Amino acid sequence: MSQAILSKLNTTHIDEISSSRNEPDWLKDYRKSSLSVYDGLALELSPLYNKYTDAKKMDPEKVSLSTSTTDTVPDFLKKRLSELDNEICIIQIGTNIHKINLPDDLKSKGLVISSISDAIKNNPDLVKKALDASKSQEDKFTALNNAAFNSGIFIHIPRNLVLEKPVYFLTCLSDDDHSVISRNIIFADESSKAAIVQELYSPKTEAQQAYLELLNTNLAANAQLDITSLQMMDQHAVTFTTRRTDLAQDSKVNWYSGLFGSMLSRYKIEYFLNGNGASSNDSEVIFGNNEQSFDIQTNVNHESPSTEARVVEKSILRNKSKSLFKGMIRIKENAAKSNSFLSGRSILLDKDAKSDAIPGLEIFTNDVKATHSASVAQIDEEQVFYLKTRCLTHAEAERIIIEGFLEPLSRKMSIQVRAWIAYLIESKWENRELTINTDEELAKFVEIEETRYNEDSEMEQHYKYR
Repeated sequence: MSQAILSKLNTTHIDEISSSRNEPDWLKDYRKSSLSVYDGLALELSPLYNKYTDAKKMDPEKVSLSTSTTDTVPDFLKKRLSELDNEICIIQIGTNIHKINLPDDLKSKGLVISSISDAIKNNPDLVKKALDASKSQEDKFTALNNAAFNSGIFIHIPRNLVLEKPVYFLTCLSDDDHSVISRNIIFADESSKAAIVQELYSPKTEAQQAYLELLNTNLAANAQLDITSLQMMDQHAVTFTTRRTDLAQDSKVNWYSGLFGSMLSRYKIEYFLNGNGASSNDSEVIFGNNEQSFDIQTNVNHESPSTEARVVEKSILRNKSKSLFKGMIRIKENAAKSNSFLSGRSILLDKDAKSDAIPGLEIFTNDVKATHSASVAQIDEEQVFYLKTRCLTHAEAERIIIEGFLEPLSRKMSIQVRAWIAYLIESKWENRELTINTDEELAKFVEIEETRYNEDSEMEQHYKYR
């Protein structure tokens, strides 16, 4: 088992990763080319964003990498894994694929769920397509992942397949203090439909573990994906995630992100609306406390006409936590009649909390709709006072205000996702362990969400009785 420190990563370690997995020569060359790019790039390429970034909080001298890690399941995760016994899932512990649940009937219909190593052997064309889409020159951590990924998953949803149950993709860092560089790929073929739930965990440790992820998602014509990503890692860990989603004609992705853990969470998210009628909906909820830092960059690229996009980020920040939201809408020359919306909003619960928002527009054609907005504010003391006169404590008043702050965003989510987000917010508020175990306590949140006001019901009744 070869080990290396991130600051001393070199071609020898890259060769050892490739050799341990018997990778083809083209992939070895790809890795080495990406490593040379990684060495020459700064942490942040944009001079506008550079003064804000906290990427330097990850210490390359403390991040330990290995060609393989222990596959021992941490005790806190055992209950959650038992709940996934009968679900479609792939579970990764450290660099190891711990378990894959793929029913025979879905396997016979062409659904593929595998490790990235198996996909390189069995689905090389799709893997190459994903690798070629990620340009190492655009970001230092994209280059790092392309060079040194030591794990990852591959999901291929075949043409016309509609999955009735979600696919769970759970990753937990190993308890041997090693970090993970994960290359994840999702392909949805024509007219397919599926829901995917990603869960990220890490054990409690004093070491600085890192989860470095590069996720490529590709939707063919008329495909639809609903993806929920919940990051619940220990606050000694750091998370660096780069996501690229390519959408063909009339395809649609709904992506819901809940970021709660990690000392530092750096997310670079890109949507490429390549086909007519493609649409993306990105909803991000952040809840930070202590000295957590969240660095989020979300870019939407309208490449074709009549495409639609919506990005809404909302941050709740306590103590000395901070968030940075960098958003950009780009509507290209050939993307007339596109419609795009970008919003970043933060509510600060303590005087030492901090948030910055830098939204932007780049529009190169006419006949489009595009707008952006940003706001950062302390919690309204008049609202707190009003609620306290209704016999609520100060903490309870803050909770009610936060629920109202998130309500417009949560209406776009499914009942289950809203329940998970509400449960995780309460868990963090009460300093409990972050997990989405489907026990009786979580069921209570599902029941609450099921009885919430249905914003469509009034409209349906209106038309029914006209």
